Amino acid sequence: MFAFIVSRILQALPVMLTVSLISFAMFAYVGDPVAIMLGQDFTEAQRQALVQQLGLDQPFFVQFATFLGNAVQGEFGLSYRLSRPVAELIAERAPATLELALCAAFIALAVGVPMGVYTGLYRHSWLSRFFLTFSLIGVSLPTFLIGILLILTFSVWLGWLPSFGRGDVARLGWWSTGFLSWSGIKALILPAITLGLFQLTLIMRLVRSEMLEVLRTDYIKFARARGLPNRMVHFGHALKNTLVPVITIAGLQLGAIIAFAIVTETVFQWPGMGLLFIQSVGAADIPVMAAYLMLIAAVFVTINLIVDLLYYAVDPRLRIGRGGGH
Repeated sequence: MFAFIVSRILQALPVMLTVSLISFAMFAYVGDPVAIMLGQDFTEAQRQALVQQLGLDQPFFVQFATFLGNAVQGEFGLSYRLSRPVAELIAERAPATLELALCAAFIALAVGVPMGVYTGLYRHSWLSRFFLTFSLIGVSLPTFLIGILLILTFSVWLGWLPSFGRGDVARLGWWSTGFLSWSGIKALILPAITLGLFQLTLIMRLVRSEMLEVLRTDYIKFARARGLPNRMVHFGHALKNTLVPVITIAGLQLGAIIAFAIVTETVFQWPGMGLLFIQSVGAADIPVMAAYLMLIAAVFVTINLIVDLLYYAVDPRLRIGRGGGH
């Protein structure tokens, strides 16, 4: 197991290096950060001094090597827009994004898996047809439109939930959370539903299709022939074998939730990393944009490793296969 983890980490290193090079190259020639930082009134001497201070007069690969060396130490330079360390900005915004992403993932799993199991077991019922129709709507509508419709319904018409912001937050050391205040919880509901709706419908349809396929296999027929109760057949045998592809999709979707929270955070003005990235794009803030993409790549690499480890806990065939190989 240790050798497997080490091999995965070694495979992740060239991936991270490639992502960092692509992300830095994509934004290196976008806009003029010097003009943005100095404003409209500046002299040529001031411009040259700032260019030299930021290292923008160096060749591209020298700039990239400097950026990469600092990134290994956890330093991503200064934000061109805010003149603050990028690592500090990301540390401030990360709790909001992670809180939103984890709530959206919880909603997707807690609602999507039971709905998928139900529609797989009772596929001809009217409730299953309603769930399938709902899933088509969730898959078809774009995220920003879902967010706008939820704001229109629950914020404008009904006035139940806030339409933007994070509410009152409490600080626990460097971490900030909205779970400790009622306004923070209410502010989290709409963006979490908006962000998790697509993943919910995707997981529901995946669980349904896997359940239908597993229920047609021979070992399920033998389990029924042995006289096992339906609950044991459905949840002890069928659902357990359905979880392997679900773990794959759920893991990748968690990374996608964090990566693509940009739209949701923009619609609800949620003060997370996605909103920081959008604001940085408009200001050609290269260090923030490159650091954000590197962080998202690290999230995907970590989630892939966790998914591979979960396979061993769910599917005993993998453990037997590796044991036989040794």
